[in-house]
Amino acid sequence: MSDSEEHHFESKADAGASKTYPQQAGTIRKNGYIVIKARPCKVVEVSTSKTGKHGHAKCHFVGIDIFTGKKLEDIVPSSHNCDVPHVNRTDYQLIDISEDGFVSLLTENGNTKDDLKLPTDDNLLTQIKDGFADGKDLVVSVMSAMGEEQICALKDIGPK
Repeated sequence: MSDSEEHHFESKADAGASKTYPQQAGTIRKNGYIVIKARPCKVVEVSTSKTGKHGHAKCHFVGIDIFTGKKLEDIVPSSHNCDVPHVNRTDYQLIDISEDGFVSLLTENGNTKDDLKLPTDDNLLTQIKDGFADGKDLVVSVMSAMGEEQICALKDIGPK
């Protein structure tokens, strides 16, 4: 390889980090996170069965998809590893709502983030639209996991 070659890499914020990390099934508890059927889920119920004559103890997980709200279930031997998603919550200030359903958000460092759609949850959607129409300063919480992002909560920080 000669020194004259130049390499350009597309920079991403996650620095190539994995979207999930392994964790032993027996150590995952209620209100934790788990990947079920390739979807990030919040665990709402965990039950562990006793070992059989020749088998492993098994963990039965019931989880709610953090983006769609669908209920998913999985049964995993408690000694095996499960994938656990890296879940981040970030707060952004709402600047604008466009006609096509996208929001314009202000990041911590002063840049704008324009690639997020309004949430599908009707209750949250009306709160955001009404608050924005009333001219309130709104801060939205954005949950991100496994390459997906969605607005999940709203805070009113007072009038402009």
